Amino acid sequence: MKQIPELFGSMVFNDHVMRQVLPKTVYKSLKRTMQEGTALESDVADVVAACMKDWAVSKGATHFTHWFQPMTGITAEKHDSFISPDGNGNVLMDFSGKELVKGEPDASSFPSGGLRATFEARGYTAWDPTSYAFIKDDTLFIPTAFCSYTGQILDKKTPLLRSMDAVSKEAVRTLKLFNKDVKRVTATIGPEQEYFLIDVKDYEKRIDLKLTGRTLFGAPSPKGQEKEDHYFGSIRPRVKAFMAELDQELWKLGIPSKTEHNEVAPCQHEMAPVFETANIATDANQLTMEVMKQVAERHGFACLLHEKPFEGINGSGKHNNWSLSTDSGENLLDPGKTPSENAQFILFLTAIIKAVDDYQDLLRLSVASAGNDHRLGANEAPPAILSIFVGDELEEVINSIIESRSAKSGGMNKIELGMVLPRLPQDNSDRNRTSPFAFTGNKFEFRMLGSSFNIACTNTILNTAVAESLRLFNDELEGKEDFSFALHNLIKRELQEHKRILFNGNGYSKEWEEEAERRGLLNYKKTPDALVHYTDEKNVELFKRHGIYTFEELKSREEILIDGYQKQIKIEALTMIEMLKREIIPACLRYSDKLAKGIETKKSIGLDPDGELTLCKDLTENISELIAKTDALKYDVDNFPSDVYKAARYSSDVVIPMMDEARRSADYLETIVDKKEWPMPTYTDILFYN
Repeated sequence: MKQIPELFGSMVFNDHVMRQVLPKTVYKSLKRTMQEGTALESDVADVVAACMKDWAVSKGATHFTHWFQPMTGITAEKHDSFISPDGNGNVLMDFSGKELVKGEPDASSFPSGGLRATFEARGYTAWDPTSYAFIKDDTLFIPTAFCSYTGQILDKKTPLLRSMDAVSKEAVRTLKLFNKDVKRVTATIGPEQEYFLIDVKDYEKRIDLKLTGRTLFGAPSPKGQEKEDHYFGSIRPRVKAFMAELDQELWKLGIPSKTEHNEVAPCQHEMAPVFETANIATDANQLTMEVMKQVAERHGFACLLHEKPFEGINGSGKHNNWSLSTDSGENLLDPGKTPSENAQFILFLTAIIKAVDDYQDLLRLSVASAGNDHRLGANEAPPAILSIFVGDELEEVINSIIESRSAKSGGMNKIELGMVLPRLPQDNSDRNRTSPFAFTGNKFEFRMLGSSFNIACTNTILNTAVAESLRLFNDELEGKEDFSFALHNLIKRELQEHKRILFNGNGYSKEWEEEAERRGLLNYKKTPDALVHYTDEKNVELFKRHGIYTFEELKSREEILIDGYQKQIKIEALTMIEMLKREIIPACLRYSDKLAKGIETKKSIGLDPDGELTLCKDLTENISELIAKTDALKYDVDNFPSDVYKAARYSSDVVIPMMDEARRSADYLETIVDKKEWPMPTYTDILFYN
């Protein structure tokens, strides 16, 4: 293996490569486009494309693709070779600026939520120069945005880029209030990625895992995670080999994979990268999930990214660590060591608190999915109620501002700036694992995202909501003669108004659910409850004001997600029915028949098989019950409403409860049927492989 510094980014057309291969004038023009969003001249694009092609070919690339993120939640790509016939029976390796900047993939089969008519099949991809091109599998990947023939956005990247501009614009205004000349503020993200690795042989024997990503059946293993012996435990050599190759592949692609360890559940693990800009971090996380699956296959594993692959043990999330940084490298969520920094921090903190409270519905729907419904509120994930954890010290500061008193700071120095604030400790970090949105020292960690999620949607919403809070603050504070007095009054008022969202206690408790209701906080437990609020008037106005979405684009996303939810539940129900009818019930009947024949044989020689009779009766009764539940589930599936909104509600209120009933019966039968007769690997088989 190459030395890591030499390996890192070796397959990326990054700034280091561009400095080497681009003419100086072209390099400067491209950097100006990347930093300021200026248009790239066609002649400059041609030079960049030619140099990018030469570099890619020297690395073994034969094709290129515009890599984009449609509303499916995964990535899409169409590969074209670099070859161009020269008319003499030979080919040239060619790549033009036009091909670099713009592509025209068929958009007909991507979700559009009504934005694209059936006959308007064409879509457009546009190069995103702020995210570096890279080589994977002998192909040059060019990160792009994706829009319809009529120009409406059909992807997740475009809104994210717009939201980054929105929060930068307002944060720059805010910093001017503190006499800081900053040109850009960037949202930065470090997404922790949880996943399961199971033996591919077990995976291949479970059609529920292959078709739905989770086990629809499975009695608990005698041993689960109750001994708490897996978390941070010794990593199996086979898994360590996977992690080593994963790091190498990610490092080649310039993805700063930093931390790896065992998670709480058996077979569960985590990878955490170093912070990057929101756009690059999103692209990198999508790429990470793809690479994880590819590397897992080479090691005889299947990588599971579903939020809840196994019942009764922890599911997988994706902790979204979010912060704001200036172009000079200042972290705006670092409390700082001086009075001005402290006051600046409190203002940004107040803006975030207000944003989360005002738009808790949007943040909740950004993490809503069929898979995540199984996880939220369980022992390993935050509840469905949005709240913010700030820690005892910061909570005391907030209370002291609201109550106009000195903070009880445990001996910390006090400072004056129109209000009394202590110097905040640098290790004022989170100790509450039940909080959905926790301050962790110099960033916020949003923990509600599911493992399989594209993080773009959540961060688009978070960026835009914070931009709106800052906009309102800026409008009020700009031009004030007594800035300190105005700042004090604004912060006190806003913290008082939004204090309800702050909670440092146990998010799992029934008492908190009741308290949250008294506070007026939202509690959307199911995906259909949350998604219908995408187009609430206040949310439409938020996105229109900051140029993120039109109403039509918002409505399309609501419909795509609602439709995707009901389709997922229908697929799961149909898969369950097939497994029951073709695998589980036949296996149970074979065992029941074998048991009954054994009883008759024993009776014929004068034995009295009372125990076997009791077992056979229990088995027969439960098989009959399972057959009835299978028929009931089939009836429910056959009667899905045609309207997607009604179908989503029907899925959550009718189909899922019936699926739960069928599972309970099947899982009980698994515990009494001969292991040799059971038609699929059990939880013990899957979770405790060699």
